[in-house]
Amino acid sequence: MIAAFSSVSLRRVLPIIALGVLSVVVLALGWDRELSFETFARHYDSLQGFVLRHEGSAWVAFIGVYAAAVGLSLPVGAYLTVIGGVLFGTVLGGAASVLGASIGAICIFLLARWALNSGLGAWLTRRTGPTGRRIAQDFRADAFSYLLFLRLVPVFPFWLVNLVAALCGVGLRVFAAATFIGIMPAAFVFAFVGSGLNSAVMAQSTAYQACLASGTRGCRLTFRPDAAFTPDLIAALVALGVLALVPAIVRRWRAHAAQQQ
Repeated sequence: MIAAFSSVSLRRVLPIIALGVLSVVVLALGWDRELSFETFARHYDSLQGFVLRHEGSAWVAFIGVYAAAVGLSLPVGAYLTVIGGVLFGTVLGGAASVLGASIGAICIFLLARWALNSGLGAWLTRRTGPTGRRIAQDFRADAFSYLLFLRLVPVFPFWLVNLVAALCGVGLRVFAAATFIGIMPAAFVFAFVGSGLNSAVMAQSTAYQACLASGTRGCRLTFRPDAAFTPDLIAALVALGVLALVPAIVRRWRAHAAQQQ
Protein backbone atom coordinates (compact mmCIF):
# COMPACT_ATOMS: atom_id res chain seq x y z
CA MET A 1 0.00 0.00 0.00
CA ILE A 2 2.84 2.41 0.88
CA ALA A 3 4.55 1.64 -2.42
CA ALA A 4 1.37 2.37 -4.36
CA PHE A 5 0.76 5.59 -2.45
CA SER A 6 4.32 6.75 -3.07
CA SER A 7 3.38 7.44 -6.70
CA VAL A 8 1.10 10.26 -5.56
CA SER A 9 2.50 13.75 -6.21
CA LEU A 10 2.65 15.52 -2.87
CA ARG A 11 2.98 18.87 -4.63
CA ARG A 12 -0.62 18.49 -5.81
CA VAL A 13 -1.98 16.97 -2.60
CA LEU A 14 -0.45 19.44 -0.13
CA PRO A 15 -2.77 22.40 -0.98
CA ILE A 16 -5.94 20.42 -0.18
CA ILE A 17 -4.30 19.05 2.98
CA ALA A 18 -3.27 22.57 4.01
CA LEU A 19 -6.82 23.83 3.43
CA GLY A 20 -8.20 20.99 5.56
CA VAL A 21 -5.76 21.80 8.37
CA LEU A 22 -6.67 25.49 8.17
CA SER A 23 -10.37 24.61 8.42
CA VAL A 24 -9.73 22.49 11.51
CA VAL A 25 -7.70 25.30 13.11
CA VAL A 26 -10.42 27.88 12.42
CA LEU A 27 -13.09 25.62 13.92
CA ALA A 28 -10.93 24.62 16.88
CA LEU A 29 -10.19 28.24 17.76
CA GLY A 30 -13.84 29.18 17.37
CA TRP A 31 -13.18 31.85 14.76
CA ASP A 32 -16.20 30.63 12.80
CA ARG A 33 -18.40 31.92 15.63
CA GLU A 34 -17.44 35.45 14.62
CA LEU A 35 -19.65 34.91 11.57
CA SER A 36 -22.78 34.85 13.70
CA PHE A 37 -25.97 36.84 14.11
CA GLU A 38 -24.75 38.20 17.44
CA THR A 39 -21.55 39.59 15.91
CA PHE A 40 -23.51 41.00 13.00
CA ALA A 41 -26.03 42.72 15.26
CA ARG A 42 -23.22 44.29 17.30
CA HIS A 43 -21.80 45.88 14.15
CA TYR A 44 -25.10 46.39 12.37
CA ASP A 45 -25.01 50.20 12.27
CA SER A 46 -21.50 50.42 10.82
CA LEU A 47 -22.16 47.65 8.29
CA GLN A 48 -25.43 49.17 7.16
CA GLY A 49 -23.75 52.56 6.81
CA PHE A 50 -20.97 51.06 4.68
CA VAL A 51 -23.51 49.33 2.44
CA LEU A 52 -25.41 52.57 1.94
CA ARG A 53 -22.22 54.42 0.98
CA HIS A 54 -20.56 51.66 -1.08
CA GLU A 55 -23.26 49.19 -2.08
CA GLY A 56 -21.36 47.70 -5.03
CA SER A 57 -18.11 47.20 -3.12
CA ALA A 58 -19.98 45.82 -0.11
CA TRP A 59 -21.86 43.35 -2.32
CA VAL A 60 -18.64 42.07 -3.90
CA ALA A 61 -16.94 41.86 -0.49
CA PHE A 62 -19.86 39.84 0.87
CA ILE A 63 -19.54 37.39 -2.04
CA GLY A 64 -15.83 37.05 -1.23
CA VAL A 65 -16.50 36.37 2.47
CA TYR A 66 -19.16 33.80 1.57
CA ALA A 67 -16.83 32.06 -0.91
CA ALA A 68 -14.03 31.94 1.67
CA ALA A 69 -16.39 30.48 4.30
CA VAL A 70 -17.49 27.77 1.85
CA GLY A 71 -13.88 27.12 0.86
CA LEU A 72 -12.99 26.57 4.50
CA SER A 73 -16.10 24.36 4.99
CA LEU A 74 -17.37 26.56 7.83
CA PRO A 75 -20.94 25.74 8.92
CA VAL A 76 -22.16 29.33 8.62
CA GLY A 77 -23.98 29.30 5.29
CA ALA A 78 -27.44 29.85 6.78
CA TYR A 79 -26.26 32.78 8.89
CA LEU A 80 -24.47 34.45 5.99
CA THR A 81 -27.47 34.04 3.69
CA VAL A 82 -29.81 35.62 6.24
CA ILE A 83 -27.30 38.44 6.83
CA GLY A 84 -27.09 38.97 3.07
CA GLY A 85 -30.86 39.40 3.03
CA VAL A 86 -30.71 41.94 5.86
CA LEU A 87 -27.99 43.99 4.17
CA PHE A 88 -28.98 43.78 0.50
CA GLY A 89 -32.58 42.58 0.37
CA THR A 90 -34.04 39.40 -1.09
CA VAL A 91 -32.81 39.68 -4.69
CA LEU A 92 -29.30 41.07 -4.22
CA GLY A 93 -28.76 39.16 -0.96
CA GLY A 94 -29.92 35.88 -2.43
CA ALA A 95 -27.87 36.42 -5.60
CA ALA A 96 -24.74 37.22 -3.55
CA SER A 97 -25.20 34.05 -1.50
CA VAL A 98 -25.69 31.89 -4.58
CA LEU A 99 -22.62 33.37 -6.26
CA GLY A 100 -20.46 33.13 -3.13
CA ALA A 101 -21.45 29.54 -2.41
CA SER A 102 -20.97 28.53 -6.05
CA ILE A 103 -17.54 30.19 -6.31
CA GLY A 104 -16.38 28.57 -3.06
CA ALA A 105 -17.68 25.16 -4.12
CA ILE A 106 -16.05 25.39 -7.56
CA CYS A 107 -12.70 26.37 -6.01
CA ILE A 108 -12.79 23.35 -3.69
CA PHE A 109 -13.92 21.09 -6.53
CA LEU A 110 -11.06 22.22 -8.79
CA LEU A 111 -8.51 21.95 -5.98
CA ALA A 112 -9.73 18.45 -5.11
CA ARG A 113 -9.68 17.40 -8.76
CA TRP A 114 -6.16 18.74 -9.15
CA ALA A 115 -5.08 16.72 -6.10
CA LEU A 116 -6.83 13.60 -7.39
CA ASN A 117 -5.04 13.91 -10.74
CA SER A 118 -1.77 13.59 -8.84
CA GLY A 119 -2.29 9.84 -8.69
CA LEU A 120 -4.36 10.02 -5.51
CA GLY A 121 -7.54 9.46 -7.50
CA ALA A 122 -6.21 6.29 -9.12
CA TRP A 123 -5.01 5.06 -5.73
CA LEU A 124 -8.41 5.69 -4.10
CA THR A 125 -10.20 4.04 -7.04
CA ARG A 126 -8.11 0.90 -6.63
CA ARG A 127 -8.83 0.89 -2.90
CA THR A 128 -12.61 1.07 -3.41
CA GLY A 129 -12.58 -1.93 -5.76
CA PRO A 130 -15.15 -2.81 -8.45
CA THR A 131 -18.09 -1.61 -6.32
CA GLY A 132 -16.61 1.82 -5.83
CA ARG A 133 -15.79 2.12 -9.52
CA ARG A 134 -19.32 1.11 -10.48
CA ILE A 135 -20.85 3.67 -8.08
CA ALA A 136 -18.56 6.39 -9.47
CA GLN A 137 -19.50 5.44 -13.03
CA ASP A 138 -23.24 5.50 -12.24
CA PHE A 139 -22.90 8.83 -10.45
CA ARG A 140 -20.97 10.31 -13.38
CA ALA A 141 -23.55 9.08 -15.91
CA ASP A 142 -26.34 11.06 -14.20
CA ALA A 143 -24.17 13.61 -12.42
CA PHE A 144 -26.42 16.61 -13.02
CA SER A 145 -29.52 14.91 -11.59
CA TYR A 146 -27.71 13.51 -8.56
CA LEU A 147 -25.88 16.76 -7.79
CA LEU A 148 -29.04 18.79 -8.23
CA PHE A 149 -30.80 16.51 -5.73
CA LEU A 150 -27.94 16.78 -3.23
CA ARG A 151 -27.94 20.59 -3.49
CA LEU A 152 -31.71 20.91 -3.20
CA VAL A 153 -31.95 18.45 -0.31
CA PRO A 154 -28.74 18.87 1.74
CA VAL A 155 -28.67 15.38 3.26
CA PHE A 156 -24.87 15.45 3.12
CA PRO A 157 -22.50 18.28 4.09
CA PHE A 158 -21.88 20.83 1.33
CA TRP A 159 -18.11 20.24 1.36
CA LEU A 160 -18.49 16.45 1.12
CA VAL A 161 -20.56 16.73 -2.05
CA ASN A 162 -17.80 18.89 -3.57
CA LEU A 163 -15.18 16.23 -2.87
CA VAL A 164 -17.32 13.28 -3.98
CA ALA A 165 -18.09 15.01 -7.28
CA ALA A 166 -14.36 15.51 -7.88
CA LEU A 167 -13.60 11.89 -6.97
CA CYS A 168 -16.28 10.60 -9.34
CA GLY A 169 -14.86 12.60 -12.23
CA VAL A 170 -17.82 14.94 -12.73
CA GLY A 171 -17.22 17.64 -15.35
CA LEU A 172 -16.77 21.24 -14.24
CA ARG A 173 -19.70 22.61 -16.25
CA VAL A 174 -22.09 19.97 -14.89
CA PHE A 175 -20.87 20.54 -11.34
CA ALA A 176 -21.12 24.33 -11.60
CA ALA A 177 -24.59 24.28 -13.19
CA ALA A 178 -26.06 21.78 -10.71
CA THR A 179 -24.58 23.68 -7.76
CA PHE A 180 -25.73 27.10 -8.98
CA ILE A 181 -29.28 25.96 -9.72
CA GLY A 182 -29.61 23.62 -6.75
CA ILE A 183 -28.77 26.12 -4.03
CA MET A 184 -31.04 28.86 -5.39
CA PRO A 185 -34.35 27.93 -3.70
CA ALA A 186 -33.06 27.76 -0.12
CA ALA A 187 -30.74 30.75 -0.65
CA PHE A 188 -33.54 33.06 -1.74
CA VAL A 189 -35.84 31.80 1.02
CA PHE A 190 -33.22 32.61 3.66
CA ALA A 191 -32.48 35.98 2.03
CA PHE A 192 -36.21 36.72 2.08
CA VAL A 193 -36.27 35.90 5.80
CA GLY A 194 -33.31 38.22 6.32
CA SER A 195 -34.87 41.05 4.31
CA GLY A 196 -37.71 41.20 6.84
CA LEU A 197 -35.42 41.30 9.85
CA ASN A 198 -34.11 44.87 9.60
CA SER A 199 -36.45 46.22 12.26
CA ALA A 200 -35.85 43.15 14.47
CA VAL A 201 -32.08 43.53 14.17
CA MET A 202 -32.25 47.22 15.02
CA ALA A 203 -34.47 46.52 18.04
CA GLN A 204 -32.24 43.73 19.30
CA SER A 205 -29.10 45.77 18.69
CA THR A 206 -30.54 48.68 20.70
CA ALA A 207 -31.61 46.37 23.52
CA TYR A 208 -28.20 44.66 23.49
CA GLN A 209 -26.32 47.95 23.72
CA ALA A 210 -28.61 49.08 26.55
CA CYS A 211 -27.96 45.79 28.36
CA LEU A 212 -24.21 46.28 28.04
CA ALA A 213 -24.45 49.89 29.19
CA SER A 214 -26.32 48.83 32.31
CA GLY A 215 -23.54 46.45 33.26
CA THR A 216 -25.81 43.42 33.18
CA ARG A 217 -24.05 40.10 32.69
CA GLY A 218 -25.03 37.57 30.09
CA CYS A 219 -26.23 40.04 27.43
CA ARG A 220 -26.83 38.07 24.26
CA LEU A 221 -28.27 38.39 20.79
CA THR A 222 -29.72 35.19 19.39
CA PHE A 223 -31.30 34.13 16.15
CA ARG A 224 -31.64 30.71 14.57
CA PRO A 225 -31.73 30.84 10.75
CA ASP A 226 -32.62 27.16 10.65
CA ALA A 227 -35.98 28.17 12.08
CA ALA A 228 -36.80 29.18 8.51
CA PHE A 229 -36.75 25.48 7.60
CA THR A 230 -40.44 24.98 8.19
CA PRO A 231 -42.11 21.67 7.33
CA ASP A 232 -43.60 23.31 4.22
CA LEU A 233 -40.19 24.48 3.02
CA ILE A 234 -38.61 21.09 3.67
CA ALA A 235 -41.43 19.37 1.79
CA ALA A 236 -40.97 21.77 -1.14
CA LEU A 237 -37.21 21.16 -1.31
CA VAL A 238 -37.70 17.39 -1.12
CA ALA A 239 -40.28 17.57 -3.93
CA LEU A 240 -37.85 19.56 -6.08
CA GLY A 241 -35.13 17.04 -5.26
CA VAL A 242 -37.31 14.12 -6.33
CA LEU A 243 -38.10 15.91 -9.60
CA ALA A 244 -34.36 16.35 -10.17
CA LEU A 245 -33.91 12.58 -9.92
CA VAL A 246 -36.66 11.76 -12.43
CA PRO A 247 -34.38 11.84 -15.53
CA ALA A 248 -31.88 9.48 -13.87
CA ILE A 249 -34.68 7.10 -12.79
CA VAL A 250 -36.20 7.08 -16.31
CA ARG A 251 -32.83 6.36 -17.93
CA ARG A 252 -32.21 3.47 -15.54
CA TRP A 253 -35.69 2.07 -16.14
CA ARG A 254 -35.20 2.20 -19.93
CA ALA A 255 -31.76 0.57 -19.66
CA HIS A 256 -33.22 -2.19 -17.49
CA ALA A 257 -36.14 -2.71 -19.88
CA ALA A 258 -33.75 -2.93 -22.84
CA GLN A 259 -31.69 -5.61 -21.07
CA GLN A 260 -34.84 -7.65 -20.42
CA GLN A 261 -35.74 -7.76 -24.12
